[in-house]
Amino acid sequence: MIFYPHERIALFIDGANLYSAARGLGFDIDYKRLLDYFRGKGTLIRAFYYTALLEDQEYSPLRPLIDWLDYNGYSVVTKPAKEFTDATGRRRVKGNMDIELAIDALEIADKLDHMILFSGDGDFRRLVDALQRKGKRVTVVSTMRSQPPMIADELRRQADQYVDLESMRDTIGRSHTDRPAPPLRNDDDYDYDDDEDEADSRPARA
Repeated sequence: MIFYPHERIALFIDGANLYSAARGLGFDIDYKRLLDYFRGKGTLIRAFYYTALLEDQEYSPLRPLIDWLDYNGYSVVTKPAKEFTDATGRRRVKGNMDIELAIDALEIADKLDHMILFSGDGDFRRLVDALQRKGKRVTVVSTMRSQPPMIADELRRQADQYVDLESMRDTIGRSHTDRPAPPLRNDDDYDYDDDEDEADSRPARA
């Protein structure tokens, strides 16, 4: 990943998308290491983390992560996820944060030189194009090495740099066996539906 001296940097993390990419590669994200890494690469202006939450759950497995991020240097953006039952009778959760991320990126663009987007969602191609036309550099972090690949080809082509998440495993990752307790539980009664995201992604986990 290429950085220039004195660059003003911001991170934009699509939480559900990054979780799915890391899960597909068999490791978890260490968010403290991630923040420290980018603080060492330039002037880190903001680190945004986006996720949808099911508000009617007595306990959300995402809550401990969200609270930690809030207190440790991240700007967390959430909104209520919508639960519905599809035609097969399966409960699904819809929670798309694309609009929130795009608006924040465009609003802060004049204070940045370099945006790091943690997402493989092809819907962000136009956002990347808009930022580039403002003279900003955009690096996209996702993966082609999971099955299926998480990065949309059009987004990878549009980015100034594409970095495969697998190449950052030793820098920002931790193995599943290293974590003190699983922060998120599987629930086969739910599917997470993020418009064009993978149909088998699960609810608001990141």
